[in-house]
Amino acid sequence: MKVLIVGSGGREHAIAWKVAQSKRVEKIYCAPGNAGIEEYAECVNIGAMEFDKLTAFAMEKGIDLTVIGMDDPLVGGVVDAFEAKGLRVFGPRQLAAMIEGSKAFSKDLMKKYNIPTAAYENFDDPKKALEYLETAKMPIVLKADGLALGKGVLICNTLEEAKEGVKSIMEDKQFGSAGNRMVIEEFMTGREVSVLCFCDGTHVVPMTSAQDHKRAQDGDQGLNTGGMGTFSPSPFYTPEIAAFCEENIYKPTMAAMKAEGRDFVGILFVGLMLTQDGPKVLEYNARFGDPETQVVLPRMKTDIVDVFEACIDGKLDEIQLEFEDNAAVCVVLASDGYPVKYDKGFVISGLDTFKEHEGYYCFHAGTKRTDAGIVTNGGRVLGVTAKGTDLKEARANAYKATEWVSFDNKYMRHDIGKAIDEA
Repeated sequence: MKVLIVGSGGREHAIAWKVAQSKRVEKIYCAPGNAGIEEYAECVNIGAMEFDKLTAFAMEKGIDLTVIGMDDPLVGGVVDAFEAKGLRVFGPRQLAAMIEGSKAFSKDLMKKYNIPTAAYENFDDPKKALEYLETAKMPIVLKADGLALGKGVLICNTLEEAKEGVKSIMEDKQFGSAGNRMVIEEFMTGREVSVLCFCDGTHVVPMTSAQDHKRAQDGDQGLNTGGMGTFSPSPFYTPEIAAFCEENIYKPTMAAMKAEGRDFVGILFVGLMLTQDGPKVLEYNARFGDPETQVVLPRMKTDIVDVFEACIDGKLDEIQLEFEDNAAVCVVLASDGYPVKYDKGFVISGLDTFKEHEGYYCFHAGTKRTDAGIVTNGGRVLGVTAKGTDLKEARANAYKATEWVSFDNKYMRHDIGKAIDEA
């Protein structure tokens, strides 16, 4: 079969790598793709939001399955556009993708269906938000309602910080139109865990757990980024917690979406906080996480195309999802200055080293092929992933592999997976 993957980051590289392992797949295309994805797919110069061009291309090439990697096209209705042309596509429809597209919607859904989450209020008037803050307990969390590349969340320790946060989100529009509405919610403490789930509208099957590191600098300091590294599995996500989440979060979320006429087919990403009062939902995403995908898929044994098809056909209950009994760690190599200001266009060397070592992967996030070679083309450049028998070995392997790659202004955190040492 022929498969089209929509997106251009490390997540899409990991998906392309996994799809290429399927015996059922003879040809992969990726729109627009990147220099790393070229190894497995023919990259096509069509943007992820160019729905008419994407559907026309899929029809012209006789694409059997399209996989949407990114949030923007899902929230924009790309799945509906493909289905309107009779094309087979993996991902939630626009109505279902609202679970990520609007934080206010997702919080209201959780409240209505008694899914555990932090206490909150929604605001579309900055004056009312500021009034509310006067009596709120600090620290507090401010969230831009819409999509903000994983960066639209501010944790404020003081009232002054919170007031400044309201100004930057709702008045200065730091995150664009995503900040037209805002959620203010209580600050939760505990371990964070990410769980990606396959969904077919009725059934939900969780994958192995992971944990992301959002802050730019060591010790969880600095600004929020799209993710500076991740590890899988989380030692804090015990079988007991997994069972609780399945019964009280994952299944009820699927049932809630169905009850609202928003049947969810695709990947439901559940960001959890393991609080003293039990696991609570931090956020939902409507697609594979980035960089969580880079540690989850290398551990997955099941043919991913079989799972995609089962989700689309409502037969997920017939799939036996299996993962290796090991661990993986991903360290993001970024451009120094990310997520604010950074230079691009530096030649990357050492990429071929990964082909000589089994269990080591280099997923391209922001790269481009030029006459000079593969160069940096984004804030997050590469996701260096390694497996190991346990998390400590995987972490040591990943950091060893970061030394194989070099480019000017290379930057990374040095404490990805440090929580492993405390487990």
